[in-house]
Amino acid sequence: MSLSERQTEWLHEHRSAAMITIGEDGMPKAVRIGVALVDGGLWSSGTADRRRTERLRRDPRCTLFVFDVAYAYLTLETTVTILEGPDAPAMNLRLFREMQGRPTGPLSWFGAELDEDAFLRRMAEEQRLIYRFDVQRAYGLT
Repeated sequence: MSLSERQTEWLHEHRSAAMITIGEDGMPKAVRIGVALVDGGLWSSGTADRRRTERLRRDPRCTLFVFDVAYAYLTLETTVTILEGPDAPAMNLRLFREMQGRPTGPLSWFGAELDEDAFLRRMAEEQRLIYRFDVQRAYGLT
């Protein structure tokens, strides 16, 4: 599904979301995440050992609730593809450059400023991966 121009603009300006996955017991599980559009796709970052990664490997369905501080929101029903492997650190670099609005230079990471090489090493050490969201349905008050 393609997002409308208005929905795409919304996602460029709003990066806070709740990611809702499905637990083994069928109960929805929600966590707060950051999202960004990278190369026309909607991405977020995670790690190989996170529970949400485990749940997505079992069932790739996920709902995102992207919100602002008032009442506007965009709900996205998605299927997630996990992008991992040797290219994952570079993909995370692209994602965080977009999220932080820093096309060059150091990136912030848990209170530190890391140059590009240090950032790439940290992504590899943390076994960071990318969640790519393929939107099936979109609705909300944007």
